[in-house]
Amino acid sequence: MSSMAPDNTAQDLPIEERPLFSATITPHRSLSPRGFLILMCGIGGISFVSGMMFLMMGAWPIFGFFGLDALLIYIAFRANYRSAAAYEIVTVTPSELTVRKVDARGRAREWQFNPLWARLHQDIHPEFGVEALSLVSRGRHLPIAGFLGRKERRRFAEALNAALAAARRGPDRNSF
Repeated sequence: MSSMAPDNTAQDLPIEERPLFSATITPHRSLSPRGFLILMCGIGGISFVSGMMFLMMGAWPIFGFFGLDALLIYIAFRANYRSAAAYEIVTVTPSELTVRKVDARGRAREWQFNPLWARLHQDIHPEFGVEALSLVSRGRHLPIAGFLGRKERRRFAEALNAALAAARRGPDRNSF
């Protein structure tokens, strides 16, 4: 899930460092762990019953192939779930735009931009909408929000552009 709400819990920070925008972007997984268990039980059961039918007909090698199919499906799903551990955190304060990307193995990389110079570039397809987002600053391009769908990318882009505009205006001391 992603969260794009301003973080106003950091009241003890100086005004210049309070987040105007903070989002954690994670890959979407439509199958819950319980759904995965049900799916694997169904595949395993069908493979076992089908394999047993072939075994009873004397085609014993086929039984092993049914088990191998179920094992390969299990391995593919586990690899998919492991990749779900990756995420991005995008934070905008009046003085800094920070992007932190963590891959599925836990390796983190972080980029800082000056929000006065950073721009959000959108690759927009006339029929399908926002296809890709990247931050551009002083010749550097950093792709972001790749986990999001087109509609989510559009909402994310609107919120991030609003935060960058607020950072360019400077801190509003009356709102804190």
